[in-house]
Amino acid sequence: MGIVRKVLGRGSIEIKCAVATLLLSALSLYASAQDGNAGIKAANDQVRSYFVQGTNLMYAVGALLGLIGAVKVYQKWNAGDPDTSKVAAAWFGSCVFLVVVVTVIKSFFAV
Repeated sequence: MGIVRKVLGRGSIEIKCAVATLLLSALSLYASAQDGNAGIKAANDQVRSYFVQGTNLMYAVGALLGLIGAVKVYQKWNAGDPDTSKVAAAWFGSCVFLVVVVTVIKSFFAV
């Protein structure tokens, strides 16, 4: 306690300002603390509000990939490539996988 009186009683304005700044910043941190549950609920609501747009975007990407795959398979078929069925199965499987992933995510998050 004697050291504090010596430091504060010395009249050093820089030290007094530093101590006051430290105390006020600690007080402001304590005053601005919020309920953690409210923050988590707000984040949950915000993520769920964007979920429908995200799933629609995934469906659109799947449709675009399906069209690109159809063109690639058509080009291979016209060229007489022997592995056309393998390429067609790969493109079809990737589109089905994308739709299944979107459906599973929707049911998992109950949106």
